[in-house]
Amino acid sequence: MAQAVEEALEKRRHLIIEAGTGTGKTLAYLVPAIRSGKRVIISTGTKNLQEQLFYKDIPFLEQALFPNGEAKLKVCYMKGRGNYLCRKKLYDLTDQPVLSGLEEIEQYRAIAAWEKTSETGDRAELTDLPEASALWHKLDARADTCLGQKCSSWEKCFITEMHRKAAESDIIIVNHHLFFADLAIKQQSENAPDAGILPEAGAVIFDEAHELEDVAGSYFGVSVSNGRFEELCRDVEASAQRNHMYTPQLSGAIKSVRERAAFFFALLPAGDNRFAFENRREFLEENGDEFLGLQQSVTRLSSELENIPSKPEEVFNFCRRAQELQVQLSFLMESEDRNTVFWIERRRGGREKMNLFLQATPIDVAPILKSCLFDQLECAVLTSATLAVGGEFGYIRRRLGLEHARDSVLPSHFDYQSQAMLYVPPDLPDPRTPQFAVKAAERIRKLLEITRGRAFVLFTSYAQMNDIYQRLLGELEFPLLLQGSAPKTALLEEFRLTPNAVLFATSSFWQGVDVQGDQLSCVIIDRLPFAVPSDPVVAARLRAIEAEGGNAFFQYQVPAAVITLKQGFGRLIRSLHDRGLLVLLDNRILKKAYGRVFVESLPNYRRTTDLNQVGEFFGVQECK
Repeated sequence: MAQAVEEALEKRRHLIIEAGTGTGKTLAYLVPAIRSGKRVIISTGTKNLQEQLFYKDIPFLEQALFPNGEAKLKVCYMKGRGNYLCRKKLYDLTDQPVLSGLEEIEQYRAIAAWEKTSETGDRAELTDLPEASALWHKLDARADTCLGQKCSSWEKCFITEMHRKAAESDIIIVNHHLFFADLAIKQQSENAPDAGILPEAGAVIFDEAHELEDVAGSYFGVSVSNGRFEELCRDVEASAQRNHMYTPQLSGAIKSVRERAAFFFALLPAGDNRFAFENRREFLEENGDEFLGLQQSVTRLSSELENIPSKPEEVFNFCRRAQELQVQLSFLMESEDRNTVFWIERRRGGREKMNLFLQATPIDVAPILKSCLFDQLECAVLTSATLAVGGEFGYIRRRLGLEHARDSVLPSHFDYQSQAMLYVPPDLPDPRTPQFAVKAAERIRKLLEITRGRAFVLFTSYAQMNDIYQRLLGELEFPLLLQGSAPKTALLEEFRLTPNAVLFATSSFWQGVDVQGDQLSCVIIDRLPFAVPSDPVVAARLRAIEAEGGNAFFQYQVPAAVITLKQGFGRLIRSLHDRGLLVLLDNRILKKAYGRVFVESLPNYRRTTDLNQVGEFFGVQECK
């Protein structure tokens, strides 16, 4: 793998490489990246992998390559701006604290003390700060409140320092969200050379590259929520009080935006979670006055802000944010872009508050990525344990617009025949039928008794997870853990430390989770992980493929499900000494023609449909 990456870097070409678990992917791309003499950005799918690269792999290579300390690698680890403290906001709050409750006051004191000694401003250093801290949101360095070089704290700003460090680094470690947020900003600000946060690089290596389409789609789309209007009003109010700029006119303009936004979002079609906004034209015909009223109220707010004499710099930022909201709302309501799906999402916020998001997502990101990423880069390396479908890369090439690239599948060195058994019960009902949950719960109980717990039970939906968890509660002697009952990291730690534990979980535990040894000896998956066809983005992509004469099921749904299934099963065998059972409770993989694509894409596990053979694998003589 290292030779293939080195060749791609030297010859300035793109490379797609699937390397099975345990290959040593990170070392295989880090060594040629270091030897290349180029600045290389490494983009990962998870924070865990970022931390592994920065705190473990790179120090290890530094020692191995430069044992006498004769050279020091220049490496920078970057996260999204929301992870960093904004010093100006902290200082502003010192002068005029707007804190609610004792908890926020204590958090504020802790943050103020930490700011004096922190070199990075990264909130990860604040181990006692709750994940859902409302105060942090008032103090973070989000781009929409940043004044840039005109800020009074610009010189000592943590973001400025990170920018400087990145410009001096040979290797920059980011995650996909930051990479594509940066790329989207640069696309929108073509005339501003300093836009974005990442410096130019000779190459980009995407690890966990199977996630690129979804992440890129979210950053090349548009999203406007009722919360953004409220945040703008709140920020203007705080600034007006702090800088003694409050006038009856400004107060009236803020009140008008609040009322108009609340009224407009209340008129949006009703629905659960995520659903398509198909009747935008009819909606505007009926509610055009309310849409125009909201836009006019934002214009009025901008005018009042512009009329403030000798105004502080942040007021110009409020005007920019107001204009951005207007432009984006116009696009969401009036655009006829054929490559965009428009949809609505309802998310429950704190204190039973409903947050509504108007969304626009590109249906096909391939042309965007081709023109603004792959055509611009000298070398892109895409790697993951799960990129190929049936040994081919046609799916990932099509979805990402990566036409000209070498590719390679490198098998894992694990002995899957002896280390892992795949069991598919032939007698369970179709997972889409009402009878499935009862039978599946009973079969899971038998399997967990054979494996003595030590299992992940992974589901494609929260409803199915909760249903089967409830059915098995009290039926098993093992500790049962449920996703959502504690933060993900805490649940994983509890699983690792609790003998014979069983974790019931959904999508976020299908990838980026590493538990080695006997503690995890079984992974059970409820059904083939096809994307929900009613999801507005999935549905639009299926329609687009069919409209071009393709077969959406075989070109999109099956390959996407294959990659997800490979990710889920990849949780089990993480080292040469791991051994265990993989279970798919969905026997469509045996009965349907498309099942062969799944089977041919999986490693060469020992396979069985006989529960007694599962028992023998674990040394259990008879399975009832």
